[in-house]
Amino acid sequence: MGSAILSEMATEIVVPVCAAIGIAFSLVQWLLVSRVKMTPERHGSANTKKNGYSDCLIEEEEGINDHSVVTKCADIQSAISEGATSFLFTEYQYVGIFMIAFAILIFLFLGSVEGFSSKSQACTYDKEKMCKPALATAIFSTVSFLLGAITSVLSGFLGMKIATYANARTTLEARKGVGKAFIVAFRSGAVMGFLLAANGLLVLYIAINLFKLYYGDDWEGLFEAITGYGLGGSSMALFGRVGGGIYTKAADVGADLVGKVERNIPEDDPRNPAVIADNVGDNVGDIAGMGSDLFGSYAESSCAALVVASISSFGVNHEFTAMLYPLLISSVGILVCLITTLFATDFFEIKAVKEIEPALKKQLIISTILMTVGIAITTWIGVPSSFTIYNFGAQKAVKNWQLFLCVGVGLWAGLIIGFVTEYYTSNAYSPVQDVADSCRTGAATNVIFGLALGYKSVIIPIFAIAISIFVSFSFAAMYGIAVAALGMLSTIATGLAIDAYGPISDNAGGIAEMAGMSHRIRERTDALDAAGNTTAAIGKGFAIGSAALVSLALFGAFVSRAAISTVDVLTPKVFIGLIVGAMLPYWFSAMTMKSVGSAALKMVEEVRRQFNTIPGLMEGQAKPDYATCVKISTDASIKEMIPPGALVMLTPLIVGTFFGVETLAGVLAGALVSGVQIAISASNTGGAWDNAKKYIEAGASEHARTLGPKGSDPHKAAVIGDTIGDPLKDTSGPSLNILIKLMAVESLVFAPFFATHGGLLFKIF
Repeated sequence: MGSAILSEMATEIVVPVCAAIGIAFSLVQWLLVSRVKMTPERHGSANTKKNGYSDCLIEEEEGINDHSVVTKCADIQSAISEGATSFLFTEYQYVGIFMIAFAILIFLFLGSVEGFSSKSQACTYDKEKMCKPALATAIFSTVSFLLGAITSVLSGFLGMKIATYANARTTLEARKGVGKAFIVAFRSGAVMGFLLAANGLLVLYIAINLFKLYYGDDWEGLFEAITGYGLGGSSMALFGRVGGGIYTKAADVGADLVGKVERNIPEDDPRNPAVIADNVGDNVGDIAGMGSDLFGSYAESSCAALVVASISSFGVNHEFTAMLYPLLISSVGILVCLITTLFATDFFEIKAVKEIEPALKKQLIISTILMTVGIAITTWIGVPSSFTIYNFGAQKAVKNWQLFLCVGVGLWAGLIIGFVTEYYTSNAYSPVQDVADSCRTGAATNVIFGLALGYKSVIIPIFAIAISIFVSFSFAAMYGIAVAALGMLSTIATGLAIDAYGPISDNAGGIAEMAGMSHRIRERTDALDAAGNTTAAIGKGFAIGSAALVSLALFGAFVSRAAISTVDVLTPKVFIGLIVGAMLPYWFSAMTMKSVGSAALKMVEEVRRQFNTIPGLMEGQAKPDYATCVKISTDASIKEMIPPGALVMLTPLIVGTFFGVETLAGVLAGALVSGVQIAISASNTGGAWDNAKKYIEAGASEHARTLGPKGSDPHKAAVIGDTIGDPLKDTSGPSLNILIKLMAVESLVFAPFFATHGGLLFKIF
């Protein structure tokens, strides 16, 4: 079997050092962003004081030295930041209550497995050995759940803070050219990406080492308790994604329908009462929600790999370096993403609008190529040349090159999914241009074309996921699938930087419009925003693809832990679970779509009321009441996020307790299979409609100019398509990937209870 080249001591150093480098790099990026000053020059001529740049910040290209613009930008920025912070605090108060209640539930369920006994028990997979008591698993699972939940909330909150810090700075830099604005927006995204990746890794690493002090040689129990970390991360992400998604889309739909379609005023016009709520929404939904979501994916894929490894030769022989292979992959990922980021910010400069999207795409390609090399080195030094992996009761012999292929296939499948998503959602390609063209004949044809595009865009990603599942399972069983998911998420820092860049650019455009800056600056921010829209869709593609692999790996771990020998679809217990599970994503989507619809209805009525009753609002002589619109979004999202959250969190508990582990296995499989398809099609349909609208607005090609300008009938049809797509791409779609992961990780955490006491109904009848 041999042992890993990398010593245990070296592993203990490498992981925290890489995490520390990630945190340090994000702080450096933040310092660079903060050099853009938000206060106007006070004394002398504009050129006396330099802001760390060769040309002075306040000097407009046209030679106007306008202090009022900077002041306005700073005011708008603080309004957006206050709105986002107050919403997140309100949301976290509700989520905090849930977190404590669910932690108590975990303790009670898992503690009751052996009647709260503190005696050692026979190990689950090796009955001859003695393991720590079930009570210890209950206590440590609860602690790791709380750790994961707090880290997830922190990831989202820090991301939002950075985004609201950078949005106005991006606007001000846009006066010097599109390249400068791009760098500020991208650096801010990188701050979030690296903070999240490094924090997630560091907290997990510290938790494993602290738990080890108690568990000693009982690694099976140790890593079973660690799975709570993934559950905590994902359960917070669910509320963040759903709550933030309802908030942002209620404001967006209200602002667009009344502002653009009825009143014919531009997007982000300061006369529109919903405009501040809309910009706040970008930060709480697309940034805070997405941050928690990707952290959840990362935590769960690590936990799934660790659980399977703990009952394979790594865990049985106590090979610490090989055991921490998933953490080593993530550590190398941070270093790779650091080099990749420098390509965008330091090695190459963007000079023209058309270079923005290629620069972002290059980030994905460079990080994937470098990461392939990183994985090869890590696998060579981090795991023995041959070892065995637990495969449903048997041990399967695996070589280290096979493990490398498992991680590699996940990594490259992620890139393929990213590019397919880009092809279907970017207005540089024919699918979106066809959707834009269909707006000639009104909103109905636009909707038909958009839906068809979404369904079609599912084909290649599903084949990519299917191939990676087949390859990784053939080589290394369920462990292979877990590390394939980790491979897809190994470049998470770059993925998040690209993803967070979108909402920051969107906000920058909004601030430029509200501060009354020139048309040329708005064009630059629009170009940044359009590229950001596509990259956001790519980010969602990654999240959905990795969620499919993660939940399958967790499903495998659950089946092993619950001691199910085979999941037979032909048994009625399993089949009823399968068909109900496949229905759950539809039920969940219905809830979230309806929530956005009812909140948007209130928003539209409020915006109309203000336009009709505030004298001088349309003429720009009176200020709208922004606060009421912010309140509508906040109240709606807090109230409406609870039912969908409860549906996802309670389903595994109810099914496992009353119907048993076989039916629960069916539910998980059904939800996975149908959830992935709906999530991909919803995200891509919404993204395509949004960019079809932007294609008409930009009027960059001859074809686009025949459909425009803003306010024309095709443009109004495109706006209607965009508003229909909003809840699809930003609320239901992205939340579905959390649904499939969360149900799987929850089932795994509660598996000891379900295996012992589950299936009450079948026991009675």
